[in-house]
Amino acid sequence: MKTLLFVVVLLLIAVAVLGFYRGWFHLSTNSTDQQPSATVTVDKDKIREDEQRAKEAVQGIGHQVKETTGDLTDKDKQ
Repeated sequence: MKTLLFVVVLLLIAVAVLGFYRGWFHLSTNSTDQQPSATVTVDKDKIREDEQRAKEAVQGIGHQVKETTGDLTDKDKQ
């Protein structure tokens, strides 16, 4: 159970780091009247854009693999 919890926490940290790196999340701080505050903003459009790019990249790789393996199977048939 501890291992599962550790993996989940590690995945959440990885997503957070990736999100800040890719610009999905923005952190801003404000200090008024001796009361500090922090705000996290999520850029949903940027997430969707990166999701679409990832899908296209995976599909492109899939087509390349299919073409490569198709050539190999055609040679085996002959």
